[in-house]
This record gives sequence, C-alpha cells and structure tokens, in this order.
Amino acid sequence: MKINALQLKKLLTQTMDNVSTGIFPTKKLPPLMIWSGPGVGKSSIIRDLAQEYDIGFVDIRLAQREPVDLRGLPVPDLKKEIVKWLLSSEWPRDPKSRGIILFDELTAADRTLQVAAYELILDRRLGDLYKVPDGWYICAAGNRCEDRAVATTMSSALANRFLHVELEPDINSWVDWGQANGVHATVINFLRFCPDLLYRQKDENLERGWPSPRSWERVSTMLEMFNVKQSDLLRAAVYGLVGKAAGAEFLAFHSLGSKIGDVGAMMRGTAKIKIPKSPDQIYAFCAAINYHLWSGASPAEEKQLLDGFFKLSLALSSDFAGMVMADALGSAEDPTRHADRSHKLFGHPQYAAWNKCHGKAFRKYRGEE
Repeated sequence: MKINALQLKKLLTQTMDNVSTGIFPTKKLPPLMIWSGPGVGKSSIIRDLAQEYDIGFVDIRLAQREPVDLRGLPVPDLKKEIVKWLLSSEWPRDPKSRGIILFDELTAADRTLQVAAYELILDRRLGDLYKVPDGWYICAAGNRCEDRAVATTMSSALANRFLHVELEPDINSWVDWGQANGVHATVINFLRFCPDLLYRQKDENLERGWPSPRSWERVSTMLEMFNVKQSDLLRAAVYGLVGKAAGAEFLAFHSLGSKIGDVGAMMRGTAKIKIPKSPDQIYAFCAAINYHLWSGASPAEEKQLLDGFFKLSLALSSDFAGMVMADALGSAEDPTRHADRSHKLFGHPQYAAWNKCHGKAFRKYRGEE
C-alpha cells in the first residue's frame, strides 16, 4: 500500500489514539513496517509524532547493534548454577507509560540481528525476562532492495506479521511539513516549481549528493548559513547536497531574487511594485513575499509589511495569490502560530477586498471547494 507522509501520520495518529483509549490492545494491533527510499523521512515522522503526543520514543538502529544488545547480557550465577540476564536500560519498563519503539534500518540488519528482533516485534516480549508495556506500539522501517541502499530480504515469517506501507515522497505533504519546520521559502517554492526534484535517484550518482526531502532540508540550512557574498561556498554546499544538476537549477532559481527587484522594499512602500511575468520569477517573487512578511522587528514594521503583503498579493493572479496567502498563514501543525497569523491576516482592513478578488482560488488551493 503506497501512502504519503500526511496519510502515514494519520494512520499512526489513529493507532496511538486507539492505544491510549484501550479500544484495541496493542497485542492485537499488527506492528507497522514502513518501506521507502533513503532520505524520505520515515523515522522523523514517527519521532515528530511522539513529540507531538508527548510520549516516549525508543529508536533502535538494528544495523548498528549486536544480538546481545537486544536479548541482554548473560551473567552466570555460579552459586545457584544458573544464568541471569542483564537487559538494556533503554527498554521501557513503566507499565503505565506510552510510546513508540522503532526498529529502524531493519532491512539493513543481517539475518542474525533480524532473528534477535523477532521475539520483541512479534510477541512483544523477551521470554520471561521482559514484556513490552501495553501502551507502547512497535514500528519498523527500512529501505527497499531497488533503492541501491543496504537492504537484506526479510523472512516470510517476519513479513507476514507486519502491516506494510510504502512511503512515497509527496510535494504537498512535504511543503506542509516544511512550513511547520521553518524550511526556507525559496526551497519550498523552488520545489513547487520543480516538484520532480523533491526526490530523484534516476541518473544520479548515489555515492554523492542527490535530491531527497532530507537533502533539501539541509539546503535550507545552507541558505541561512551563507550570505550573498559567499556564493561560491553556497554553490559548493548545494552541489554537495543535491548534486550538480539539481543544484544548478536551484541556484538559477535562487538568483532570480536579483532580477525581480527588492520585494522587501516594495512591501515597505519604498520601491515601485513590479509583478514578474514568467512563472519561475513569480514563484521566486512569492517566496520573497513570505520571507519578508513576518520579519518585522516591531509592531509598526509588522503592520507596514502586512499592508505591503496585501498590496502585492492583490496584484497577483488568483492562483498565486491563493498560494501566497496559504503560505503566509503557515502550517496548521503549529496551531498557536497559525491562529496568530490568521487573526492578523483575516482581520486586516484589506482582507475583504482580497477575499472578493482571490477568495475562491484560496479556498480551492486549500481543498475547501
């Protein structure tokens, strides 16, 4: 079953809600196996959900473990002529606790490690030594053989116990995640303009940088790190993260900022408003609008930028105006910030005129029509 990041989060959310209410005991729920290529964000989705729910999270990287790490260390008791086992402290023990145990890189582990994990994954126990508390759900993640990552085939006995899903990169889900996690607006709008570059392995040197959701997030960090006078360093960093082909396209898009004029000055009323003509320049223009909108250092400057936002967005075509308004609101995954921005934008004196002109496109963009 192929799903995107938003659908995976809904599946996990529904599961954890059932676990917390006790409607379906965890021993009756199949463990979840998430398949995807590297860099798609399997483990980060689960980690973020655990943080959002304020529950425990145990990340077991099987490829970096030994069987004894899972089963425990045997310690002979010569007086009683028995062997006692010292279990790892990372296993949850509080019977009232809740959380998720993730067996990451399951397909990168060799068969001996997979066998060592069987009992925990399938039976939620280690013999008579340890039992996983009922409030903990078990997941696993791994790469597929065709991804040219380290991958070992899974035994039929283990595979038959899992609920299998295949996580596919999806530009809409990633944009929503990126807005909630502070990804640079230029990266977001570039990938909107070139969505096929969100994840691409074909014709790429997979022993070097290549485009993936993970590598684009790091490109965003590089944009924040290097200023305009460090273009050579930025170019080297971008090429090193996403490869030369995708990197060249991104840097060309990034350079459009110098061709579309000073958007910040347009919003502050100190430069003439000039809307670009070509689609790539309009995407870059919209990225600049949202980059500047919430950068005000004082209430007076924020009001000035909000006024400028409406002047510029009213001059855009409805499809781009709807997109730029949705971006300005930010992700609903950050409810406090989303509510604050909604109050400021929807309560602005120019919103009625904006809504009359672009409201239908905005609601369609958000899937409300």
